Amino acid sequence: MQLDLPLRGITTPLATPLKNSNTLDEAGLSRLVRHVLDGGVNCLFLLGTTGEGPSLSPAVQQQVIARACAEAKDRAPVLVGITDTSFEEAIAAAETSARLGAAGVVYAGPSYFTIGQAELLDHVGRLAQRLPLPLFLYNMPSHTRVNFAPDTVRQACTIPNVVGLKDSSGDVQYFQTIRRVTAHRENFTLLMGPEELLIYAMLAGADGGVNGGSNLFPSLYTALYRAARDRNLDEALRLHAIVLEVSASIYAGTYSSSYLKGLKHTLSLLGLCEGALAEPYGALDEANKARIAASLASLRERFPILG
Repeated sequence: MQLDLPLRGITTPLATPLKNSNTLDEAGLSRLVRHVLDGGVNCLFLLGTTGEGPSLSPAVQQQVIARACAEAKDRAPVLVGITDTSFEEAIAAAETSARLGAAGVVYAGPSYFTIGQAELLDHVGRLAQRLPLPLFLYNMPSHTRVNFAPDTVRQACTIPNVVGLKDSSGDVQYFQTIRRVTAHRENFTLLMGPEELLIYAMLAGADGGVNGGSNLFPSLYTALYRAARDRNLDEALRLHAIVLEVSASIYAGTYSSSYLKGLKHTLSLLGLCEGALAEPYGALDEANKARIAASLASLRERFPILG
């Protein structure tokens, strides 16, 4: 399914259901895709941070793309993360994604060698020229150590094949600056990553969000998007408070991987897929499993929208 630009609404950064660290849970992936689409999300994003893309083998990555694109088909467009330390591998991943039915690709920049902003802009230009699909930039400095500075984004958005940016920096002021410096580019998409900031981003002019919690409770995030879009502030604030409760209950923990561990275990509790993670992460411990199960039961009892 092709993209309508700007891309508006909630994009689910789809978790990758696994049976073990490198075996795809194909039935679980199909269930998860149907679950989020039935909940009203507008787009799927595969093989990003939530999808554990950099941890998966090329064979599993290809399986994910093929299965998700076939399942989404005419219901929603699919974006695929192509971030790789190799320029040629990123292009090959984009070519595979195009062949399997994806509508766009997402790139977070080089993540091993340091790079200045002028070099980064040149690099994006060379990449965009070679890609068979529209390119979304992905500002994720906490993971890649690459920051797309506002002036770099301003210049990059004039490259015809660069169509948007997902910001996961967690910096609302940065996001507002990006909104301002890209205003001259018609149909350029700006999406907020951290769900805790979705309401603020929408009020600042975002086109939508790429929110991990929409794997679990897609109706919550699509409802929040609509309320914020329509400036129904009382409803938006009510739903935002529930999002914060989900974040504090499900993603909490002492692990640096608590977000992924909590999300995937909750997916298993919801009966959507198994809870295995790719290396380097192992299974969630029993105490945290019990805590999350209790939190999930409490959340669903208190907030009917999560039912």
